[in-house]
Amino acid sequence: MTSASAVLPSRPGRPSWGGRNYTLLTAAAVVTNLGSQGALIAAAFAVLESGGSGGDVGLVAAARTVPLVLFLLVGGALADRLPRHRVMVAANALNFLSQGAFALLVLAGEPRLWQMMALSALGGVGQAFFGPASEGMLMSTVRGEDAGRAFAFYRMAMHGAGIGGAALGGALIAVLGAGWVLAIDAAAFAVAGALRAFLDVSHIPARAAGGGMVSDLREGWREFAGRPWLWSIVVQFAVVNAVVAAAEAVYGPLVARDELGGPGPWGFALAAFGAGTLGGAFLMTRWKPRRLLLAGSLCVFPLALPSAALAVPLPVAALAGVMLLTGVSVEVFGVSWMTALSQEIPEEKLSRVSAYDWLGSIAMVPLATALAGPAQDAVGRTPALWGCSALVALLTAAVLCVPDVRRLTRRTTTVTAGAPLGSADAEGAVGRLG
Repeated sequence: MTSASAVLPSRPGRPSWGGRNYTLLTAAAVVTNLGSQGALIAAAFAVLESGGSGGDVGLVAAARTVPLVLFLLVGGALADRLPRHRVMVAANALNFLSQGAFALLVLAGEPRLWQMMALSALGGVGQAFFGPASEGMLMSTVRGEDAGRAFAFYRMAMHGAGIGGAALGGALIAVLGAGWVLAIDAAAFAVAGALRAFLDVSHIPARAAGGGMVSDLREGWREFAGRPWLWSIVVQFAVVNAVVAAAEAVYGPLVARDELGGPGPWGFALAAFGAGTLGGAFLMTRWKPRRLLLAGSLCVFPLALPSAALAVPLPVAALAGVMLLTGVSVEVFGVSWMTALSQEIPEEKLSRVSAYDWLGSIAMVPLATALAGPAQDAVGRTPALWGCSALVALLTAAVLCVPDVRRLTRRTTTVTAGAPLGSADAEGAVGRLG
């Protein structure tokens, strides 16, 4: 597989990987993140302003998550079967329509809970098809020695837009109301879809005729299950993401209310985490760890620290420091992980593998957040938080026992996608396992 940046050269003054497709993908991601982060806040306020309870807010959020989990694997298979940019544009169109209808309901007054749940569910369907297509498109666009730097800049742009979007969304809700912020998000999906329609996929080989959707899913599973480093880390993060979400979404606000002086200190800590993600992404534009997954997995250990800090609990300044370090660590892992996937997974299977990765990352989050309250009632908040911390540390230590996780190294030359590492094409590669 020829590197995409070689086929679609960048303009003078841009880095070698900063070609047309990469620029379009990054710009579209910034636009959608600016809108979506504010819309998350707006959706919650829309439910509350319509007379709903905190439980109703949770139902609307769950209505988005359930179809996301159900359709992810189908979305991944479809994105590897069709041109990925078409799947992305179609998903953006669905999100534009669902979020636009949500905005109209709120602006018209007195939206019903079932209506908001249905429209949120449509948004989840769109995300299920968009996510694997988007990751597959990005990883097929930038492959080779500079992929890690490109992914780091992409993630830095996304995080910056997310932080700005949350701040801007909160301010606009106060001035304009939740309905208009939802309408802005719908417009952002339209703009992003238009940008993605101009992506050039001529560098991607035409898909060979397959044996149907079930056959595609089975082939994706074989690719996923046949790589111990891949499935072991996905299993690890199925639990890690779940317990981190429980700690930060449920226990964090409770500790802030009871021990730290209210929501302000917790918001400050979360802002520190956001700043850390920006710093970590910037770090990864400069640093290229040779042992990708070893470096990334070692940086998962700090994810145990926020739960421990809340269990103590640490003073606000120390908690913010812990969250800043955690944000940096998350990005070191995230960029290393994306680089490993781009390097090791054949181009024509990227979206299916990405779908299994997404599924593992989110499937247990709703269960963990739902059980956080009963766990606190059963054993107490402090032991529950220490348990979250211990699970992160133990699972990360277990993953480091997998030889392929410790040995997988960064390649210094681009290998044909799908070629076995022992092939003639890979003889000059540094990235051979073992």
